[in-house]
Amino acid sequence: MTDPATVVRPLLRVRQVREFTDDPVDRAEIDAIADAGRWSGSSQNKQPWRFVVIRDRGSLRAIADAGMPHTRSLMGAAAAIAIVMPAQPERAVSLAYDEGRAAERMLIAASLLGLGAGISWVRPAIHDAVAGLLGLPEDRSLRTIVAIGHPTETARQPKSPPGEARLPREETVLSERWPG
Repeated sequence: MTDPATVVRPLLRVRQVREFTDDPVDRAEIDAIADAGRWSGSSQNKQPWRFVVIRDRGSLRAIADAGMPHTRSLMGAAAAIAIVMPAQPERAVSLAYDEGRAAERMLIAASLLGLGAGISWVRPAIHDAVAGLLGLPEDRSLRTIVAIGHPTETARQPKSPPGEARLPREETVLSERWPG
């Protein structure tokens, strides 16, 4: 039997990437990443998202400029995928959950392809400006854009020494009930 820790190890290596080289990303890779988002689970299988692929560097920089520092990864990204959701405040919680699932799947897909990806956050204060750049209708909302590209050498380096990136399992994984 294969060691379970070995099987899930690729998932443990997925992380945010915010610095990219100038190398382009292949269209087939972007399609595969978008499909990973598209095949994510959603509440009642409603699949509420629509994905806008952004490859134009001028558009990526304009969005980055509008939302700094939360959109800084778009400045050097080769591409990005905007996760566009329905503007339905009464479904805010389930839509946020669905959006998060799609975003995480796209980060994992990019990592499996040897690429890097990072979440850019579109704050409410810049929503209308970014929605205008992407031509979104008023009944749609945008909060998450996944920046994609080839990570720089600096971005590939661990941010923490081995064994210090996460709290110990004993502090975060509890058995049966809360201690005390």
